Amino acid sequence: MPKTSEQSAASGRRFDTVLIANRGEIAARVQRACRELGLKTVAICSEADRQAPYIKTADHFLCIGPSAAGRSYLNQDAILLAARLTGAGAIHPGYGFLSENAAFADAIEKAGLTFIGPTAASIATMGDKIAAKRAMMAAGVPCVPGPDSALPDEPEAIERIALEIGYPVIVKASGGGGGRGMRVVLKADQLHEAIALTREEARKAFGSPALYMEKFLEHPRHIEIQVLCDDHGNAVWLGHRDCSMQRRHQKVVEEAPAPGIAPEIIQPVGMACVQACRQIGYRGVGTFEFLYEDGAFYFIEMNTRLQVEHPVTELTSGVDIVQAQIKAAQGDVLDLAQSDITCEGHSFECRINAEDPDTFLPSAGVVTHLALPQGPGIRVDTHIHPGYRVSPYYDSLIAKLIVHAPTRAKAMARMCEALAGTEIEGIATNIPFLRALFEDHAFARGETDIHYLEHWLKLRRAAA
Repeated sequence: MPKTSEQSAASGRRFDTVLIANRGEIAARVQRACRELGLKTVAICSEADRQAPYIKTADHFLCIGPSAAGRSYLNQDAILLAARLTGAGAIHPGYGFLSENAAFADAIEKAGLTFIGPTAASIATMGDKIAAKRAMMAAGVPCVPGPDSALPDEPEAIERIALEIGYPVIVKASGGGGGRGMRVVLKADQLHEAIALTREEARKAFGSPALYMEKFLEHPRHIEIQVLCDDHGNAVWLGHRDCSMQRRHQKVVEEAPAPGIAPEIIQPVGMACVQACRQIGYRGVGTFEFLYEDGAFYFIEMNTRLQVEHPVTELTSGVDIVQAQIKAAQGDVLDLAQSDITCEGHSFECRINAEDPDTFLPSAGVVTHLALPQGPGIRVDTHIHPGYRVSPYYDSLIAKLIVHAPTRAKAMARMCEALAGTEIEGIATNIPFLRALFEDHAFARGETDIHYLEHWLKLRRAAA
């Protein structure tokens, strides 16, 4: 059971102003959560984002650098200076950029500020895929078959590991993520070339050539479990999501709960995730990612930050995850027990991107017309408006369209209606692609895996 506030009063880290170290829809979302908690906000921006609407509604704002992310949103010194100049007591990293940077989290705490996220030690542990796997195995979380150690340098030793696992295998960068630094090896004569290419890619992208190897699951689904933890040993999981609809390892549509998974199968996995959080002293929100195949779960990684798809869990669980994250950072005791979590109905999220719906090339420009759907069970998280200039410097995500309904079928119908009522002109968007996807029969039946969307797109291109 959660501890009382009296038991934890001495450990609270109070702050009244939060600097939001991010941009776009997530900056607007975090600002809303802070405002509802009675906290002041500091918005930062690059030169490209000076006209963003959340800049105008923040209590303070500072332009911290040029348009390029490396000289603005990734400039740790500039962000810390902005916090000092504005009197911010905490920094919220959103997702992407510096949100899973252990050195940044450590620098914030050393500056006497609060990082709204887990400790630097937790980020470092879970950011190293080998260390994360070792920690999960110790906590009883099911993992993909394969050793919990880095691959050796000796070719013969690597060959033995692959044979023990059994082909096909997948080679991954220990410091990787976001779909980068991995290669599938179908048979033995492909192994050494894949190792060499992935080592070099890992060295360049992540600063370390360390690799590990696991069994490649051929038809899995991508299932996530959302956790929420405080500093006092309390932790809960908030249900599960299916994020299998992916293109080039990037999520396109997410839903909660994952269809067709019985409670008695998912419940012990969720509790194992909670136990793992307690063992590593995790604080705040996080997401355990699994592959699910033939009724079995296999841990692949943990995201130590807020997820893009958190709204589908908010709508099914009734928990404001961003507010809960901020409260945990203040040292508050979690006011939820596992028995309080009752997920109801079904939710979908569509990522609306500024990109060509056929080629998926980014589309920059000015939004000349915008009409967004409204009504019961419809939510839109966005930062754009008529006249907004979509920049070529950043990720193409411009809005998230989320729906909730009593059943999956009704949620799909509601999403179809919401997509039909969404109009964005002046730039290309992926809305036509999303509309077509929600008319697909296999997707409607929940008969998809992480490879389905790529196959669907190939068939669609061939028929065009």
